[in-house]
Amino acid sequence: MGSAVQAQHSWASAGAPRGGGTPCQAAALAPRRVRCRASAMERLPSVRTVTIPFADLKERDKDLGGKIEEGLGPRGLGIISIADVSSIDSLRLIVCVMRCSRTEQIKFSPWIVEIANLPEDVKKELEDPESRYNFGWSHGKEKLESGKLDTFKGSFYANPVLDVPTTDDVLVSRYPSYCRPNIWPTDHLPELEIAFKALGKLILEVGLMLAQHCDRYVKQQGVGSYDGDSLEQTIARSRCHKGRLLYYFPRQFSKQNEVGSVSSWCGWHTDHGSLTGLTCGLFTKNSVEIPCPDSVAGLYIRTRDNRVVKAVFEEDELAYQIGETTEILSRGHLCATPHCVQAPSSENASGVERSTFAMFMQPDWDEKLKFPSEIPYHQELIQPNGTLTFGEYSERLVNKYYQART
Repeated sequence: MGSAVQAQHSWASAGAPRGGGTPCQAAALAPRRVRCRASAMERLPSVRTVTIPFADLKERDKDLGGKIEEGLGPRGLGIISIADVSSIDSLRLIVCVMRCSRTEQIKFSPWIVEIANLPEDVKKELEDPESRYNFGWSHGKEKLESGKLDTFKGSFYANPVLDVPTTDDVLVSRYPSYCRPNIWPTDHLPELEIAFKALGKLILEVGLMLAQHCDRYVKQQGVGSYDGDSLEQTIARSRCHKGRLLYYFPRQFSKQNEVGSVSSWCGWHTDHGSLTGLTCGLFTKNSVEIPCPDSVAGLYIRTRDNRVVKAVFEEDELAYQIGETTEILSRGHLCATPHCVQAPSSENASGVERSTFAMFMQPDWDEKLKFPSEIPYHQELIQPNGTLTFGEYSERLVNKYYQART
């Protein structure tokens, strides 16, 4: 096993903004203008994500600071989308098994639906309780913000870069959520592994390009000496990346009944890693892809001035959200935001499923992180100005959202 870099992040070496607090905290107190395109049918406004063309993103010397600040900075939504990524549309559909019926109608069965429909004994073999269900199949194991177990969605987790992140038994035991090996349903869905890895690696590749521009923006704000511990390099050397296929069950089949809630399909949460890449949600009914059947359904974000808006990006775009670790290490110049998913509740939404793919890019488990006192994330778990490895940090958070290991 190669040695992990444990240098302090240069972002964390800078002082707090003048006047105390962070840019994200200051923005929460300031008025904010948001471009909305709400309709009379929507209970909350919709906001188009800030979008960067892929051609611009590929140019390392191009100054995208304005776009980065608008989308990911103190007054942004904490999300940005990348347009015109070659092959994203075909790779997005690769996560589906495509069949032609006798009527020549194309049928879409997302891989995650195929997994959810496997026999119970097969799904049991795909579970990994030792990793707290952070590898393989997971359903009803994660806790919602209410404290209830989440039966609204099922997930399949794997590292798309490394099947075996480490062979060190001590690390596997210490950080099972990251260090255990992948579990693939090879006997039942042999094509899944190829499709999963292809999409995960593409999202990682584009994410590294975005991280480089985030580094440039943060450096322009005067944060840190930038002696090499950049977001781009931190993500590039990590062995902790995790892909997640998500399946949102048709709500009438869920054991919980909170259809009217804005978090009815996925509870409010903030990602704790560095950067999360997302594909646009794919809605299906009776194995046929359909448009979203309800204008209120989708991804919602709580803004810095405590408003809730629906974040909208195109189906052929990749979206990226900032995680808590990046906000902490950037001293608040890049901001993570709470978000949730609302289920459709209109009359024609019965039997509608939603599938998507998320790629969590995060530091290596051995990466040392310093948590400045002026950023108030999880202070009940971390001492002000304390230092933890990312593995230690994330394991403490996992305890909050999953049942304790037996």
